[in-house]
Amino acid sequence: MTEERDTNADLDATGVDWDLETLLVGDGHTSVDDILNDADRVAADLASHKGSIGAMSAQVLAEYLTRSAYLGELLGRVGSYAGLKFAVDTQDPANGALMSQVEERSTVIETQLVFFDLEWAALDDSLVEELLADPCLAFAAHHLRTARRYKTHLLTEAEEVILAEKNLSGANAWVRLFEELQSEITAEINGENLKLESALSLLQAPDREVRKAAAQAVTEGLAPGLRTRAFVFNTLLSDKSIDDRLRNFDTWIASRNLSNEASDESVAALVTAVQGRYSIPQRWYKLKAQLLGLDRLADYDRNATVAESDLKIGWSEATEIVVDAYASFSPELGSIARAFIDNQWIDAPVRAAKRGGAFCSYTVPSHHPYLMLNWTGRRRDVLTLAHELGHGIHAYLSRQQGVFHFSTPLTLSETASVFGETVTFGRLLEATKDPSERLALLAESLEGSIATVFRQVAMNRFEHAVHTDRRDQGEVSVDRFNELWVSTQSEMFGDTVEMSEGYETWWSYIPHFIGSPGYVYAYAYGQLLALSVYAQYEQRGEVFVPHYIEMLSAGGSRTPEQLGTIVGVDLADPGFWEAGLDIVERQLTATEEAVATR
Repeated sequence: MTEERDTNADLDATGVDWDLETLLVGDGHTSVDDILNDADRVAADLASHKGSIGAMSAQVLAEYLTRSAYLGELLGRVGSYAGLKFAVDTQDPANGALMSQVEERSTVIETQLVFFDLEWAALDDSLVEELLADPCLAFAAHHLRTARRYKTHLLTEAEEVILAEKNLSGANAWVRLFEELQSEITAEINGENLKLESALSLLQAPDREVRKAAAQAVTEGLAPGLRTRAFVFNTLLSDKSIDDRLRNFDTWIASRNLSNEASDESVAALVTAVQGRYSIPQRWYKLKAQLLGLDRLADYDRNATVAESDLKIGWSEATEIVVDAYASFSPELGSIARAFIDNQWIDAPVRAAKRGGAFCSYTVPSHHPYLMLNWTGRRRDVLTLAHELGHGIHAYLSRQQGVFHFSTPLTLSETASVFGETVTFGRLLEATKDPSERLALLAESLEGSIATVFRQVAMNRFEHAVHTDRRDQGEVSVDRFNELWVSTQSEMFGDTVEMSEGYETWWSYIPHFIGSPGYVYAYAYGQLLALSVYAQYEQRGEVFVPHYIEMLSAGGSRTPEQLGTIVGVDLADPGFWEAGLDIVERQLTATEEAVATR
């Protein structure tokens, strides 16, 4: 019995919990209040320089920014602590209260310093270039240059303060409400109420009746709060349209593109290129229907395993596979991956009231990152672990850049995660000799690319449709949300997938639409970039490794194009997206060949 309990615990990743308390320790701090009180003092000192930014020498500006970076560390620590505690238990009132306390005090602190961005944006270009030519500002130079891109989108100081303060009871509050509503969604299957994450994982089951029952249960689980979630979405759509109007952004996606350091034209080219290759998922869905013995896939068949068995994978085995994969590429990266697993930097089990999905929290440069998973013991979870560890390793290596250059734009933030996932897949495939199991692996990898490139672009098209509809027609009804979801999904599916009754409401649990409008195309961008980077590795072998580590270590200290050149990728090439899509098509061809020879 003990052995059985141990086995079940490993399959469920029981006890794989993160230790967040280290975020509160350091520089004489031991609590959230200690850190916030220190932040108050630092902010007051920085605020005393209001009106003098344009008169600062490069050295004085560097000293000011060093203090500002310290403030960023303080607020980042408490913000990460409160946010991560809330993520694993959204229903604990204490967690909600702590997050509100931190957000409210942080906002008051940050609004004292709104003047800096305004004064910096107002400087003459010649003076800015003279200042940034001084090596003492290298630690913030790219950040300072990119900040000036917002010059035409900034409001007055009083307006900026009001918007920041009101955001606490506005957009932030609505996002939190959605997270709480989403965490409460359950699906009743065989008399058991499963978390949404666990129910969705059953869509990978080999038994079609299990998949169908899971899909019906998810649809039924989404129904009770559907109108409320739609109202939350509507409210945030309206809030964003107001922000965009006030800040002079011409389209709903323009602000996201600006923050991603991507031109509107390049993003439109990405979307158009992916839509033009919808034949790739459609070819796969037709072939998969044959493999499953079906005339046509239903929506709940798309993620079904084509393996002959549905083996569960324990946490111990999974971590060894992933660490070994990273170490095979680079012992340095393997040791960093091992640190996440050995040092309580991961929270893995599925729990009631825990946020769905998986993510990496960068936290702050002086600390280590954290990963959150919802481990269900399926093979796809192994690649999810590899994916999030890629984010974690990227964050760990870029800590040396400091607060201002720690994070990369979203368009590059998926590169390390997809690369790590691809390396892990390669190791799994290398170790798999059975033709049926190899086919299953190839199919999973292909489906990962389809989900990340084509599905995310289809979701981008849904976002485009709902943001446009909200601005042109007013409040979007549930029926209209459903209609737009079906139409944009249908474009990708063509005639290869039949949408079952209820699937039209599945837009309503996706958090990116709520908390990160415009985010999803970055997945497609990152996937195609990462595949191109991996192709460089395949061509160049071990000599490529230090260049890859250099790119990760550079964080966001350079433009995306400059970071790409480190690993031999030209993001300015008009044919870049088509080249990446060619790689996905080669994945499809390899899978088709495996089907023919099994």
